[in-house]
Amino acid sequence: MRERVRRSLSWIGRAEEENEQSDLDAAFIFYWIALNAAYAEGRREAQHELEARNGYLDKITGLDTRQEVYNLIWKEFHGPIRILLDNEYVFQPFWDYHHGVPERENWEHWFKQSREGVYEALKEQNTRFILHTLFERLYTLRNQLMHGGATWNRSVNRDQVRDGTRIIKCLVPLFIDLMMDDPEGCWGSPYYPSKEILP
Repeated sequence: MRERVRRSLSWIGRAEEENEQSDLDAAFIFYWIALNAAYAEGRREAQHELEARNGYLDKITGLDTRQEVYNLIWKEFHGPIRILLDNEYVFQPFWDYHHGVPERENWEHWFKQSREGVYEALKEQNTRFILHTLFERLYTLRNQLMHGGATWNRSVNRDQVRDGTRIIKCLVPLFIDLMMDDPEGCWGSPYYPSKEILP
């Protein structure tokens, strides 16, 4: 766990520098790297990535005995999270459909179902469901930035980048704090360990 936390904190520090310079695109990317350092495993298939991330979020939710994640989601960021989850441009099936993926023709139906699930979770204050869905949407935003699907600092996608960065800059450091509160927890080894740890 120590190596994961050390790496995450280094990237959080870098993200904060970009945030102070108002480079939200770079800040978002660096916060995402900090998140990846905290949980990522070696396998790169999309389904495995989703399962690993959701498993990590479940552990974090289980450790949130002081309700800090809960309070961020339900008190501080309720509005921005709702707006982000209601944005089709961070809904991956929308983009799959526009790239001709045949099984995504019903993206609007799925988006409507997803929104209904989100509204229900918001009513029930289901933190776990909201975190899973939120990070699924943030992952799409991450892909847009990391794979050159957006122009740096352009006004077109500013709302989702601004809100995404505001949310992730509070949640990721809190996740790391919760990990440090549970040093004996099963956090797994980084896939790329430092050479001091290698056999």
